[in-house]
Amino acid sequence: MKLTWKIWLLIIVLICSAIVISPSFEKGVVIKSVEKNSTAFDEGLRAGFVINSINGETVNNFEDYTRLIGSAFSSKNKTGLKIGTKDAEFILFADESPRITVSDIPRTKIKTGLDLSGGARALVKAKDITLDSDQLDELITITGNRLNEFGIADVSVKPVKDLSGNNFMLIEIAGATPADLSDLVSKQGKFEAKIGNDTVFVGGQEDITYVARTGEQSGIYSCDTYQGEEACSFRFAITLSEKAAERQAGITSNLSLDSSNSEYLSKKLDLYLDDNLVDSLSIAKDLKGRVTTQISIQGSGKGKTREEAYNDAVNNMKKLQTILVTGSLPYKLEIVKIDTISPVLGKEFAKNIVILGAIVFLLISLTLFVKYRRIKVTLAVILTLFSEAFITLAIAALIKWNLDAPSIAGIIAGMGIGVNDQIVILDEASFDSKSSLKEKIKNAFFVILSAFSLIVVAMLPLFWAGAGMLKGFALTTIIGVSVGILVTRPAFADIVKMIIKE
Repeated sequence: MKLTWKIWLLIIVLICSAIVISPSFEKGVVIKSVEKNSTAFDEGLRAGFVINSINGETVNNFEDYTRLIGSAFSSKNKTGLKIGTKDAEFILFADESPRITVSDIPRTKIKTGLDLSGGARALVKAKDITLDSDQLDELITITGNRLNEFGIADVSVKPVKDLSGNNFMLIEIAGATPADLSDLVSKQGKFEAKIGNDTVFVGGQEDITYVARTGEQSGIYSCDTYQGEEACSFRFAITLSEKAAERQAGITSNLSLDSSNSEYLSKKLDLYLDDNLVDSLSIAKDLKGRVTTQISIQGSGKGKTREEAYNDAVNNMKKLQTILVTGSLPYKLEIVKIDTISPVLGKEFAKNIVILGAIVFLLISLTLFVKYRRIKVTLAVILTLFSEAFITLAIAALIKWNLDAPSIAGIIAGMGIGVNDQIVILDEASFDSKSSLKEKIKNAFFVILSAFSLIVVAMLPLFWAGAGMLKGFALTTIIGVSVGILVTRPAFADIVKMIIKE
């Protein structure tokens, strides 16, 4: 039996999907965050390390880690703790458990939302000012834009009030730790570029019209060892507005040449983030009094290893780019309360979904077998159905979409549409008429394409204008039916042709 190119395409896409999802069977717990200036941080533990033993005892999962840490620090005396990771062992001497956040190792690259995997929640208020409703709405909009710029898919930012009528901002992020969330929202993100005491430009679209984030104009350009540590430097280009460029020209026109290096002006362009100096850039003498909109922003990252320094530089660059794009928050923020969100549905929900799916597949299989009386037809439908769901999950993992309950409902809806389309193909192919098999399949695809168009048209408004559950449901439904129409339906049609010709 010779396989057609459509079937080969399905096989290749399934192989690629398996690579994207990357199933893992590794045991242990992964460190999500390490508190700086803690014993664990000083000894070299970092986010991303996998812990597989505590004091010589194996750690298979989060429950093992909690039990072993609890028994190690059952007394208040200073304890020597031996933490084993994949690459090294770390010995900590402390009278309290390590200030690290850990979680079970993800079994796949599929990300789940708040209701399935939990996350972090922060109750935030403006510092030294009482916000009215309009001011709070402005703060929520800018905060949401900033978090979305960071690439966080499942984030909720909404207003809340206490019994006294005080306004707060509630932020919830799926899969994040309290330390992650604190780092994201505790800083105002006020960026200023100054020459002496004069401000040249600030972050935000009023002064900055373009920020390079990819390509040759953005990236890490060097890594070196400095004072016993690794350091990596980054740079990226920005484009100033005409007003900001004219402001810079006016300030530099009054500068003299640097007495120690005549190729540069006497003052530097100082970059401040939240009033802290992060870098100083020399200004070439050719820029004196010149209106130029092109500026290169530089910075660095540090770490004990080259990889750690590189990742730190990348993170610092992304944060700075985000602040330059979105501008500073209008108010200094104060975190009133921050905690971990337990998953609302969690493992029990996932288990129930698997059981329900198995029951549904069994019923579909029995129904198809009774209707068509051919085991190959039944297997073809079921395998195509599984393929469609698997590819949809891989696409969700590839675009880093956090799957929540509505998103899973969208996948199930897409699978239901898939079964319906496959039955249309089978019925049309089995229909006793004078038309050729090729013509029958063509007629079936006309019906399928019409239904596909209607579904996409119906889902697009929910995706673009919807929020929360509507957006997740719409996206996964669109992905599911698109995978079907482009990959699985054509392959299934060729499989049906081969079965009927036997």
